Amino acid sequence: MTDLDFTCTGVRADPYAAGPTLLFRLRITAPPQTRVHALALRCQLRIEPARRSYGDQEAAGLTDLFGERSRWATTLQPLQFALVPLMVPSFTGSAEIELPVPCTYDMDIAATRYFEALREGEAPLLLLFSGTAFTGPGGFQVAPVRWDREAPVRLPVAVWREMIEQHFPGAGWLRLPRASLEALLAYRSRHALASWEATVTALLAAADRADTAPPRPAGAGPARLGALLSRSAERPAP
Repeated sequence: MTDLDFTCTGVRADPYAAGPTLLFRLRITAPPQTRVHALALRCQLRIEPARRSYGDQEAAGLTDLFGERSRWATTLQPLQFALVPLMVPSFTGSAEIELPVPCTYDMDIAATRYFEALREGEAPLLLLFSGTAFTGPGGFQVAPVRWDREAPVRLPVAVWREMIEQHFPGAGWLRLPRASLEALLAYRSRHALASWEATVTALLAAADRADTAPPRPAGAGPARLGALLSRSAERPAP
């Protein structure tokens, strides 16, 4: 086993990434005078929600993940955030390197919903490390990174929001089944609507006009959307 220590000294949004990406600044420390030729790391990021307190508004936003606050003693369990590889170049003693972590704004992902529920402060994360170290003063010595290597991280909510705003300014992201997307596209083309925003606005207006119709039983999303689109098709385009 190679005795390495890991510390996260900061986190920031990557302003040049093609998609939402966080950069975690890592300091890696080896025993004095130890030559590390390379590190092949696997870095797991985990959200530790029990390590902070939550206001009433935040608690309401976390209900879907953890249930009512009265249940949090048993439901406030860690959430998987990311699992990313990292190659660290040669160093002696210690080195600092940035770990890029691609993120998503998919609200079906538990980690995204957790971050979106936070209003201020910091999100408690834990970095866990494993992998292989190539060391030795002459030739290579190959040894695994100790399994208990970890580093706590406090991710500022402001950094998360800065990253999301950089790629989705003033907007959100919604995932729909393929059948629903096809129905929406057909509706948009049929009514010559200029954008998806105009398409959804027109559908909401049609739903308001149809709110006197008998209630429909809960069912598959595409089927219910298809029924609304069919009814809307009978009305003139807004």
